[in-house]
Amino acid sequence: MPVQPRPPVPAEAPAAQPAEGAPADHAVGLAHFNSLPFAAAEAAFLECCGSLRWAHRMAAHRPYPDLGALLAASDEAGYDLAAGDIAEALAAEPAPCLHHDAPRAAHLALRAAHAAYESRFGHTFVICLDAYGPSQHVDQVLAGIRVRMEHEVDEERAVTAEELRRLARSRIVELMTAGPEQER
Repeated sequence: MPVQPRPPVPAEAPAAQPAEGAPADHAVGLAHFNSLPFAAAEAAFLECCGSLRWAHRMAAHRPYPDLGALLAASDEAGYDLAAGDIAEALAAEPAPCLHHDAPRAAHLALRAAHAAYESRFGHTFVICLDAYGPSQHVDQVLAGIRVRMEHEVDEERAVTAEELRRLARSRIVELMTAGPEQER
């Protein structure tokens, strides 16, 4: 399995934090998750990252003793993804979008930026926006696309893989916080 070097997280992309108001102890959600049948756990992990190989590995390595171990395993599995696994995960990612009430000009600008990005790099733009409030999302997405359009293909590939790992971590925290009654 190829191991990618761990790139530094760009300054404009702060590390993912648990959702505000989320309990510090995710033990109940984690205990429930650890007890799920393999197929259910794998399906839940696929909602966190669209790579079947990643989801299979994450489900197979249960039980996880705590959230930190689960997030560390997520990172390690993410670093081990091959180019085809990353492409599979990217294909499952929706492009960041706006609320339907946003101004038409904002929708058009975002659509044009996404199209330019996809034309240059061949996949959807992904960015983890956990550190930003909803009112900042469109600005962060547009700024992110603008900055990342300047990247060389290899550099953008590394940034995209890091954003996928950050998204997976964020979604795992959300999954562990949701509890059994709110599972996807």
